Amino acid sequence: MRWAEGFIAVDWGTTNRRAYLLDSSGHCSNEFEDSKGVLSVSTSEFPAAVAEIRGKLGDRPMLLAGMVGSNRGWKEAPYVPCPAGIDDLVAKLVWADKREAIVPGVSYIADGRGDVMRGEEVQLLGAVAAGLVDPDAVVCHPGTHNKWAELRGGRIHKFQTIMTGELFSLLKDHSILSDLLIGEVGVNDTFCAAARYAINNEAIPADLFSVRANVILGEAKKEDAASYTSGLLIGTDVRIGLATPIAADIVVIGRPELTKLYAAAIAQTDRTAVELDGEKCFLAGITEIAKRMN
Repeated sequence: MRWAEGFIAVDWGTTNRRAYLLDSSGHCSNEFEDSKGVLSVSTSEFPAAVAEIRGKLGDRPMLLAGMVGSNRGWKEAPYVPCPAGIDDLVAKLVWADKREAIVPGVSYIADGRGDVMRGEEVQLLGAVAAGLVDPDAVVCHPGTHNKWAELRGGRIHKFQTIMTGELFSLLKDHSILSDLLIGEVGVNDTFCAAARYAINNEAIPADLFSVRANVILGEAKKEDAASYTSGLLIGTDVRIGLATPIAADIVVIGRPELTKLYAAAIAQTDRTAVELDGEKCFLAGITEIAKRMN
């Protein structure tokens, strides 16, 4: 089976899946995205869900990454420990069926603290393979569970996960702040001021409650609450991620609407952040994996 002659790449997450039809050069000729994440598909339903992808993109072998390889997915692909590079992922591919291979995630353990990622490793290593990121770099990958990763020699040396996106979602849907967090979050003076404050302080539980108190007491506008809260959370995230002095510039990989927020927060530390589109990095990574499977 010649993967580099053309295949379907799938980034299958917890709540969404994205599939791409790629040719021998890694060019995408067709794609689709929907909300059929792994949590909405039972183990017995995965063959039908995979057939649905082929029904939309064609009869090609399939290379899948993300939560589809977790214990909640189709077939578990055990984690590859750090340091991990493209060849390490290829060596541990798991075949779900004759024409479907699942990319393993990456794990890291240090000082009794464990961490894992699934899907982000393809983007991180893809950015290196495409020459978009220096082999020795610090990468921030925003999302529901943000990752701060250190690359050495083109491999993922270590990383840390921060639940910033999920915390904002929980506050928005299930907290006393929920009626305030209905506006759009944007890079504005309110967001930047909150990020700068959080970077220089360590009182996030108290600061979050002050979001509501400030509105009630007329010290802040209700329409600014979402941006201010996001700024507090992302600023705290950046403070944790940059706790160890870093000489290189920071690379931020992900969806543009998220990378611009993190880049703005990082700028409050007088550092430069280079933004890269996560989809482009994923396609570069999954194509490089396919090339090395032949």
